Amino acid sequence: MTAESLLRLPEPGALLREAQALLPGVIDVRRSLHRAPELGLHLPRTQRTVLDALAGLPLTVTTGERLSSVTATLHGARPGRTMLLRGDMDALPQQEDTGLEFASGVPGAMHACGHDLHTAMLVGAARLLSARRAELSGNVVFMFQPAEESGGGAQFMIDEGVLDTPAGHGADAAFALHVATRFESGTLNLRSGPTYAASDQIHITVRGRSGHASTPHVALDPVPVACAIVQALQTLVTRTVDVFDPAVVTITRIQAGTTTNIIPETAALHGTFRTLGPQARARLREGIERVARHVAAAHGAEADIDLIEGYPALHNDAAFARTVAVAAASVSPDVVRELPEPVMGAEDFSYVLERVPGVMGVLGARPPSVPAEDAPDCHSNHVVFDEGAMATGIAVHAAVALHHLAGGGDGGAAPV
Repeated sequence: MTAESLLRLPEPGALLREAQALLPGVIDVRRSLHRAPELGLHLPRTQRTVLDALAGLPLTVTTGERLSSVTATLHGARPGRTMLLRGDMDALPQQEDTGLEFASGVPGAMHACGHDLHTAMLVGAARLLSARRAELSGNVVFMFQPAEESGGGAQFMIDEGVLDTPAGHGADAAFALHVATRFESGTLNLRSGPTYAASDQIHITVRGRSGHASTPHVALDPVPVACAIVQALQTLVTRTVDVFDPAVVTITRIQAGTTTNIIPETAALHGTFRTLGPQARARLREGIERVARHVAAAHGAEADIDLIEGYPALHNDAAFARTVAVAAASVSPDVVRELPEPVMGAEDFSYVLERVPGVMGVLGARPPSVPAEDAPDCHSNHVVFDEGAMATGIAVHAAVALHHLAGGGDGGAAPV
């Protein structure tokens, strides 16, 4: 990095002060989103909220054709690199039980994964960086994405050209944040390499023979067969997958029968398997099919198996992780923490990082008054996030973009 590049960057702490000044308006955006959560690819109210929040900024804005996405591009005063910043916008299909004054008003839908914070922080970063447009060399693409929770909205946006904007240049680095209450509010938790897991779906139907509950010997009960398959799948992980190449198999749903005195004809198992590396992913796929089929056969039953490929594993680029750590340290010197191990949840930002070097960091957002062991985390119907953490998130988004556009290199050693 040259001395000239360093002179373009804000003084330490400046971005955080600017983000804190923007925070009340960003909280308003977040609460508006939280009150009216939407699911999947089509989020018309959410899209309108984002468009209204970006109105008046010097951005080139486009919306998706097959989904309610928003792509907003800030063109700097001079040509240069292109930084992509992403925020996902969709909610989860669950009832909110937080008791917040701005709780969801939509029955059966809730922003339980913090996507309302992600979106609001990206709006804040767009406002902060737009105020610095005259200083920028290059472009910043703000990617407001539906359907992270299901449907792979990132891939839809890639197909529609989000990585190709602005015209002909394309993003050359990407960054995103995910909030979590596991970590102290306002901390940026980073690692390089495998960070989020690949997640594939398991659907198994065990086929037996129906009969009366009083005479199981003349039927073929699929329920104990399904139970045996579940137990065998746990052994599959512990005895066939390298302990240093983590994998998780979880059956989350078992369906069988209609009443107490009928042995059902079928029993269905549903779940996921999650892996960080391609070898474990392939081994588990083959193993699940083999175990289910042969355990069923051992009981005289049959098993229909459908394994649906989901999001790939997310790998943070090591060099860009160092860049992010140095940029974030300019926001606050003690903001960066090491993320000690990968997260076995899945993230479709992985589709972006398969094509562009980049990083997803985890922003601590635990309310300060709540002990870590008592804090509900993402996907809980009771989760509550510290809105004050969004100031750090806004500033970190902006710092990463400015550092990249200023020509920042690996920045030296960093705790990632």
